[in-house]
Amino acid sequence: MNLQTYLRAGHPGLAVISSEEVRAEAEIASACAALGRSLHAWSSTEGLVDTGEGRVTPCPDPLEALQQLDGLFAADSSSEPQHVVLLRDLQLHLDQSDPMLVRRIKDTLRVAKAHGHAIILLGCRLKLPAELEHEFTHIDFNLPGPEQLGVVLDGIAKSANLKDLPDELREAALQSALGLTTTEAENAFALSVVETSGIDPVVIAREKARTLKRNGLVEVVEASTSLEDIGGLDQLKAWLDRRAGAFSTEARSYGLPAPKGLLIVGIPGTGKSLTAKATAGAFGLPLLRLDMGRVFGGIVGQSEANLRSVIQTAEAIAPCVLWIDEIEKGFSGSQSSGSTDGGTSSRVFGSFLSWMQEKTKAVFVVATANDVSKLPPEFLRKGRFDEMFFVDLPDSRERAAIWDIVIAKYGRKPTDFDTVVLARACEQFTGAEIEAVFIDALHEAFAEGAEPSERKHIVTGIGNTVPLANLMDGQIAALRHWAKGRAREAGASATNPSSAPRRRRIDPRAN
Repeated sequence: MNLQTYLRAGHPGLAVISSEEVRAEAEIASACAALGRSLHAWSSTEGLVDTGEGRVTPCPDPLEALQQLDGLFAADSSSEPQHVVLLRDLQLHLDQSDPMLVRRIKDTLRVAKAHGHAIILLGCRLKLPAELEHEFTHIDFNLPGPEQLGVVLDGIAKSANLKDLPDELREAALQSALGLTTTEAENAFALSVVETSGIDPVVIAREKARTLKRNGLVEVVEASTSLEDIGGLDQLKAWLDRRAGAFSTEARSYGLPAPKGLLIVGIPGTGKSLTAKATAGAFGLPLLRLDMGRVFGGIVGQSEANLRSVIQTAEAIAPCVLWIDEIEKGFSGSQSSGSTDGGTSSRVFGSFLSWMQEKTKAVFVVATANDVSKLPPEFLRKGRFDEMFFVDLPDSRERAAIWDIVIAKYGRKPTDFDTVVLARACEQFTGAEIEAVFIDALHEAFAEGAEPSERKHIVTGIGNTVPLANLMDGQIAALRHWAKGRAREAGASATNPSSAPRRRRIDPRAN
């Protein structure tokens, strides 16, 4: 937070948006001490407090407090230090649309600027009236990094009488806590001590996953899927394999920039979401899942604040993989949002594009889309993503590989089934439909008290299934036409001699 720079530049109105009130106030106090400024703080419960001398002026009403500031600012002599006044939770009063409060704030800012003082708004959200939007400068307050979290961890370890933590354990614990506030991290560290009598990164990571899921915007997903769990998509998997080391220290020393992301478009059920999960496993990075629908809130300014929170969380955890499933549903209305939602979707979309283009943190975005026609053109241009892949229906060789993986996933041996024959029998099926057929066969066999039979249960299930490709053949043809020349094929090339059906043996324990 470059607060000192803004104070030295003479900005009279600043706004710090953070739910970490204690840490934010500590940094504000540190900046004031470094610049020789006196710090005053106001809240509706405490009134106006001179933090240096401890004087308290009771004034629960913000209008009353601003009147006190006018006197404080105007009466100050040149020999006394300049003042910084911290106003807590003023947003709650601004929500009431009090014109006298707005006018008083503008008048107080004018006096503050004339005498070199500053007012800082602090709260977990901020949506200023139009009359004040250009009066305050927003200052980003990032989530704590390893250094700040290390102070919290050392305090917990000391209070629990733990001996010096090994460097590897300490680093793993801090990495597991990235993305949490200092309070949330302190709670996770303390829980680890209670449960394990020590610091356990697994417990901390579990609590982080629960915390982020409770917040509702992003959630930590366990990346237990590998590229070996995907049947086919050889070109896409090879592309990911070649970039697996791009987040390492050696890559930075080589001068290689961190990969930005990947857009996967294609037919529903062909493994796009599975690939997103496998990407995190291939890179050895934590996986965050973002539901774009949750970003958009009903309160004015909430959607933009939610997106900033998501970006802060992802960048705090970086390096990581951010997975956005069916992204076209979140941004499909951005071009017409001016007449439907006051431009909220358009602003959120623009902010997201700017971040994608300019981000320097190692956040690899994997976005999937079923209907690419709903995505705005500027979203698809080079620079937003490193590459765009099109996932078509699996061919015969890929379907055979999918059968192997599905059979092994449910504890059976692929060698007990002729997966090449099964692959030919389920032409036009997606991977999801193949798995659904096998699950149905398991149900039928279980009801009969037997093991699934290839001819009796599986082939019958195939015959009873109408593949999605038959229902949406027109949409699939349009999607293939669009992808030609615009996106790379995710599967093996049709001219590749290795595309012929072949048997593949998979250890069931791999899943």
